[in-house]
Amino acid sequence: MRVAQIVILALLLSLSLTAQYKTSIHVNLDGSGDHVTIQGAVDATKSFPDQPITIYVAAGVYVEKVTIPAWNNRLTIRGAGADKTIIRWNDHFKQIDRGRNSTFHTATVSVEADQVTLTDITIENMAGPVGQAIALAVVGDRARINRCRIRGHQDSLYVAGSYSRQYYSECYIEGTTDFIFGEATAFFERCVIHSLSNSYITAASTPSGREYGLVFYQCQLTADASVDQAYLGRPWRSYAKTAYVQCDMGDHIAADGWDNWSNPNNEKTVMYLEIDNHGPGSATDKRVSWSRVLAKRKHKKYSKEKVLGSFRINEFKPE
Repeated sequence: MRVAQIVILALLLSLSLTAQYKTSIHVNLDGSGDHVTIQGAVDATKSFPDQPITIYVAAGVYVEKVTIPAWNNRLTIRGAGADKTIIRWNDHFKQIDRGRNSTFHTATVSVEADQVTLTDITIENMAGPVGQAIALAVVGDRARINRCRIRGHQDSLYVAGSYSRQYYSECYIEGTTDFIFGEATAFFERCVIHSLSNSYITAASTPSGREYGLVFYQCQLTADASVDQAYLGRPWRSYAKTAYVQCDMGDHIAADGWDNWSNPNNEKTVMYLEIDNHGPGSATDKRVSWSRVLAKRKHKKYSKEKVLGSFRINEFKPE
């Protein structure tokens, strides 16, 4: 009997120890929550938690840089709506002044941890058209970005991490040059991709040997009224992979579609695909000869299940 009691007590103690941290944290600018800054809330979360943690961010404009370190995994940051909860900062390449890699220090929000979800938030880099200025940088694996607005100019969204898999759903992403760029495998579903100038939408740097890079699935490509020559992509690195599948392309898309970044050798190594797109910008008869247009039946190869592999979209649900 005594042994059984000891076992029960040990079990209860173990359960109490694992539960000794908040799994729901509230941020409000008026001080009515647990914290007044998002970074303060992130810093207060348990490292490598046993249970997912959700930070609820009330409506307001949060003027701060936010970093989610690698040890703050299994974290959801949930806003009150993308039109209500806004995070903004204004770092840019020249302002940072940290040498040739200054771009990567400019992000308003940096996600370094695995299994992070951002939902119903606007993330802005307010530097304007002054060069490289990242709004959101995601390095961690199995990231989910839902119903967010990502706003900037050049280099708005950095999908980083050579082995990172990222899922963007019903987001609005805007920028000027290379405003979606990086080496990750990233799947964009039902997103609005908005060009602010005549330039390049994507600049993938997919590692050699990777099957997928950037995949846009049932997205809408739009632009400001003055834009009439936006390219679908150019290769930041030689093995760039980018695919548009069943997307609605506006008439601002350049007829030749793709650019080789002034290096004809890239034409031999990149993989640029279009499958079953529609809209005035989707005509492929004048596309560059080194891009590919695949038959409609091939779109199944570019489903989120295929692209993201073992990352099951619903395996990590935010509260």
